Amino acid sequence: MALKIVASQCTVCGACEFECPNVAIRMKGDIYVIDPKKCTECEGQFDSPQCAAVCPVPNTCIKA
Repeated sequence: MALKIVASQCTVCGACEFECPNVAIRMKGDIYVIDPKKCTECEGQFDSPQCAAVCPVPNTCIKA
């Protein structure tokens, strides 16, 4: 399973991009997107997805 970013809630702060250990988050147009092929929900690396942990807007990085 992968996470996705709710575009309407994303403030484009960039915090998630730098925290992703799989380099699965990138800017596409004017929002951030998560590549589902690269996203592992940080399983095996962290106890919880780091994008969701650092996002300043609750429920912006969610399960797809």
